[in-house]
Amino acid sequence: MPTERTTADFIIVGGGIAGASAGYELSRLGRVVLLERESQPGYHTTGRSSAIFQTSFQKADPLIHALVRASEAFLRRPPRDFTGHSLLKPRPLLYIATPEEQPCLDELYRKLSAINVAADFVDEAAAVRLLPVLAPAYRQRALYEEGLADIDVNALHDGYLRAIKAAGGRVITRAEVTALSRSQSRWHVTSTRGDFAAPVVINAAGAWVDQLAGLAGLAPINIQPLRRTVIMMSPPEDIVRGDETAAGNLFRPPLEQWPLVMAAKQGFYFKPDSGKILMTPGDERLCPPSDARPEEIDIAYAAHYLQQATSLKVDKIDHSWAGLRNYVADRHPVVGFDPEGPGFFWLAGQGGFGIKTAPALGRVTAALVAGHGLPDDMTRLGLREEQISVRRIK
Repeated sequence: MPTERTTADFIIVGGGIAGASAGYELSRLGRVVLLERESQPGYHTTGRSSAIFQTSFQKADPLIHALVRASEAFLRRPPRDFTGHSLLKPRPLLYIATPEEQPCLDELYRKLSAINVAADFVDEAAAVRLLPVLAPAYRQRALYEEGLADIDVNALHDGYLRAIKAAGGRVITRAEVTALSRSQSRWHVTSTRGDFAAPVVINAAGAWVDQLAGLAGLAPINIQPLRRTVIMMSPPEDIVRGDETAAGNLFRPPLEQWPLVMAAKQGFYFKPDSGKILMTPGDERLCPPSDARPEEIDIAYAAHYLQQATSLKVDKIDHSWAGLRNYVADRHPVVGFDPEGPGFFWLAGQGGFGIKTAPALGRVTAALVAGHGLPDDMTRLGLREEQISVRRIK
């Protein structure tokens, strides 16, 4: 294959939701080239996400709350030409706890109240109406939160990528970066699909961000890829269908109307997904950047927790997979220019919140690259640049 030499205003390395959202916003400022090492963008983390729009993510972390709030308008009302259908589907949340774990619910309630997220305690009768299969050990009292929604990850990701191309940018797959250097105010990127040059490189390489920085001769941010396991199982048909009285009043809700269910202390959660139940044990196992695969022990934990929290029996697992959630030490994103590398921009550490914060972090990236500071709506929500800057780490 002949060597390809291309110049652009911005080179983005990484085609997951972070790189795609940044490319979408940067396309308004100049020409974007997005390089993805895999055969399809979003192969590793984005494509394996069971994303939920949730302003109270990470136990009501105020910074994440601000970023999700700043993403809400886009997710609820995307531009007319962005996608042909809604990106969100309402899905309430039920936090559960055993009698001994009730203090965890109280603490969570205080944290939600501190960021003005409405939640209400529900008694046993209400909890069982919401989730008839809830095990007796978790029925004493639960915490109910509305305003959440399933996110159509594919539609969001595809919308970003299509917009980049429509603006004259390029999305190039199987383009692993093998060398990175700077001269004459440009970054020169060598990849398996050709050579590229631009004044600004956006490091959105997920679990590989430190490796990319190393190619540029820059210090790492010590990214921690944490493996998360997910299983899917088919419940009995009567669970999927639910029951209704002769009068038409819902007696037992069908599976699709179940809430997202999270264990306040143990960290596992499950929810309906395409007629099946999606379940994760909430595992976070440190592993090297890789094509993550689930381990049998974590699959077993997922099945165990589902049986522990419900009356369901997991006789067969239809499908299982794993993905990487990439964090730095304080579990906040890293967004901004490297202090030692002019034009080298970090967009990293989105952990388990990258999908729900993508619209906000894409706008933050474009604003900081343009030298404008944080968007006004985000500063009004309490976000400060030093909270996300790479300088807090280096």
